[in-house]
Amino acid sequence: MRKTLFALILLAVAAGSFYYYQRSFYRQKPIKVRELDRQIQQENEKLIAAQIIANELKQVTRLIEGNLAQSARDSLAEDASLPFMNQVTDILRDHDIHLVSIEPGRRRNFADYIATPYTLEVETSYKSLVDFLNDVEKSNRLVTVDRLDLNSTVKRVQALAKEKKFDKRPMTITLSTLTLIKHK
Repeated sequence: MRKTLFALILLAVAAGSFYYYQRSFYRQKPIKVRELDRQIQQENEKLIAAQIIANELKQVTRLIEGNLAQSARDSLAEDASLPFMNQVTDILRDHDIHLVSIEPGRRRNFADYIATPYTLEVETSYKSLVDFLNDVEKSNRLVTVDRLDLNSTVKRVQALAKEKKFDKRPMTITLSTLTLIKHK
């Protein structure tokens, strides 16, 4: 019993000594240091945000430079861009979208840019369509989706069902490439 009491007293003295040592030698940070820590954290957050914005601005600059024509007669502004149509067909193939036809339209001249429309007739699922549009958006050309038509007649759906293409739907997509014109 004495040993237990002695051990408890020794434990209490050790705990009290440890508490006194912590209070006297390891004082809490002064308020000014805590305030500076908060400011450093806020500045780090601002730095990370600035780095993200700078990276996005580089991508936007690259996109604009890649779509900037010196004049309306530049090869980038021609009516039917074969490299763009090849790129679109590659993206369609990547997403297992059946291309029925692709037809370039007449370009439209505006004050600051030229829009060249392309009409695509495809058979695809909705998921593949969304993936396709995401990839076209990420391409190196400025592209707008002007129109999206779902051509779902009963006969057409029945024909696709006979071919075991239950999720495929005929659609017409009208895209336009935008070519910026450099003003002198």
